Amino acid sequence: MLNLRYKWTPFLPYGQKLELKKNTFVYRQGENGRGFFYLEQGGVKISLLSDKGHERVIDYIPLGTLLGEHGAHKGTYLTTAVTTTPSILYHFTDDALAKVCRDHPHASMIFTNSHLYKVRLLAEIISYLDSPVEQQMAHFLLKLIQIHENENIPIDQTSFARYIGTSRITVNKIIQKWRQQGFIQFSNGVIRVIQIDRIREILPQAKNEWLVQYTSS
Repeated sequence: MLNLRYKWTPFLPYGQKLELKKNTFVYRQGENGRGFFYLEQGGVKISLLSDKGHERVIDYIPLGTLLGEHGAHKGTYLTTAVTTTPSILYHFTDDALAKVCRDHPHASMIFTNSHLYKVRLLAEIISYLDSPVEQQMAHFLLKLIQIHENENIPIDQTSFARYIGTSRITVNKIIQKWRQQGFIQFSNGVIRVIQIDRIREILPQAKNEWLVQYTSS
């Protein structure tokens, strides 16, 4: 994912600049597509509504990347995107995408690679929804390391519990277990991963290989 960051920046003049307040919906799951977006400043969280009506956060968008690619070409939005802070995004309609690709042919590959990454990531996240909580926590912790590009993750236990879709008590038990095993340190709302390979070992082997492949790309 890191090699896709800021690749779309040269094409921002083709989009419409949006200045959004905190807790503003960028798009909602199930809506008819009206294009995609680029996050320049701020933060956006991605959530998924299950068939049983349970909504949970599944991703936080890194700066300099696209979101809502599934809404291009009048596709349906597969997730919901909401700003977590005052944010600046750029909206690209289908016409804008066509103009970008006409003027800059290599842009089509950037968009396609980003779209494919998100589809694979969504499929991989869904595959974890019924996994044991410790595996889910390990998976999302590794994802947060990727997003923040370092091994110090600013997240408290309550936020982590919402991210996983479980209770704070359950998260606390696993964090304390990892601390005792020497995998992490935790203080002042920051998780510091000391032994990232040991966290990876918690994941099933097949899913572990997928995460290593796509977080190192």
